[in-house]
Amino acid sequence: MTDTTEHRSTAWQTALTMLQEVEPPYVPEGFHVMTVDIEYPPGDPGAPPHRHSGPAFGYVVSGEMLFELEGEPPRVIKTGEAFWEPGGDIIHYQDGNNRSDIPLKFTVTMLCAPHQEMFTLVPEAELTQRANRRAQRA
Repeated sequence: MTDTTEHRSTAWQTALTMLQEVEPPYVPEGFHVMTVDIEYPPGDPGAPPHRHSGPAFGYVVSGEMLFELEGEPPRVIKTGEAFWEPGGDIIHYQDGNNRSDIPLKFTVTMLCAPHQEMFTLVPEAELTQRANRRAQRA
């Protein structure tokens, strides 16, 4: 009889690479989770200002994303980098393709609050009312 453990791979022991670790805000009972792929063509501005009902955790698969949350300056997230946002009342201003020569693809796992939409556009009147909460841009 042969010990099967001697023939098993040990690659799993070093296969994990930590991309991000955060403590998300409280998640209520009854939430649900969805994971989606989003792909934008070169130069696409992405979704208009919106909010998510719960926290979102993402990873840029290819390309570069211009990412901006309320209260934070815009930043570029490149292939292989992770991002997150708390969701709730925070406005997500930008998630567009930062490059005009290549497409952008990112994967996002979103925790959705019970009985709420995962994605809600922010009306222009609210954007104007909350303009003082947006970080100064160059």
